[in-house]
Amino acid sequence: MRERGRVVVMGATEDRPPPGLPVVAEAVELRYADTVEALAAALEGADVLLAWSGGRDLLRLAWGSARSLRWIQAASAGVDGLLFPELVDSEVVVTNAHGVFDRPIAEHVTAMLLLFAKDLRGVLERQRRREWRPRDTETLEGKRLLVVGVGSIGRAIARTAKAFGMMVRGVGRTTRPDALFGTVMGVDELHDALRWADVVVDALPATPATHHLFDAEAFAAMNPWVRFVNVGRGSTVDEAALIEALRAGRIAAAALDVFETEPLPPDSPLWELPNVVITPHVAGDVAGWREAVVELFVENLERYLTGEPLKGVVDKRLGFVP
Repeated sequence: MRERGRVVVMGATEDRPPPGLPVVAEAVELRYADTVEALAAALEGADVLLAWSGGRDLLRLAWGSARSLRWIQAASAGVDGLLFPELVDSEVVVTNAHGVFDRPIAEHVTAMLLLFAKDLRGVLERQRRREWRPRDTETLEGKRLLVVGVGSIGRAIARTAKAFGMMVRGVGRTTRPDALFGTVMGVDELHDALRWADVVVDALPATPATHHLFDAEAFAAMNPWVRFVNVGRGSTVDEAALIEALRAGRIAAAALDVFETEPLPPDSPLWELPNVVITPHVAGDVAGWREAVVELFVENLERYLTGEPLKGVVDKRLGFVP
């Protein structure tokens, strides 16, 4: 085993540590930092960083002290809020919370699809008015769902959709055979794939290649009855183009958990559009997620200390786990 290392926990304090983390204090020295000054001091001589919160700006400002750093564990699936050029160019390994949020986000997507299919907003509104008005609803079975972004979250979404009898296709970086999707279509085939779909789910990470991938042309390629669900990243969508498509009836509805600016500004037109459901970036936030992230970190820490391969290693230049 390696000699006793130092783990810095960014964005937490000793009196309010991540749940369950103090258990590793017997194996490593734990230091907590929630300010630039504290982080810079804690990083001196540290080889591991648990990025619990705080993100890119906090770490970048203290980066000059990270000379001994070898590994960063992110507490999230997306790492766009952590990466900056100096980190990308370094030899520091970055891992994410791979697998922790897959099922919760897939369940969230299913909830949004059922909300639209069963008109649950209308049900609640008619209940408020004490109005008894039976009506037919839709079934998910047989609907065509396109998942754009076929990482572990996108795959969990696809498996759940298949359990409801939906037909599923996926779009990734390149065209390739795939056991779950049959064939993953390349991003160059996106518009053709959009024309096929009844439901489009954006599960993309935020990278330069995915910025505004869903633009006016993409929404124009969709069927007018399409429901668009975004549980990826807000930067993947041209929000102005989405608003125009919703207003003009070029797509039927949207369920949005992520936005270009977060929190979503009060003056955003999205708040008032009747065919939009807004959730505040909580698709993966189920009870126990913090404990699950700590469990993953503890497992990875054991792997790190014994020289085994880490789980969830991010390709820093791609911005996600390949």
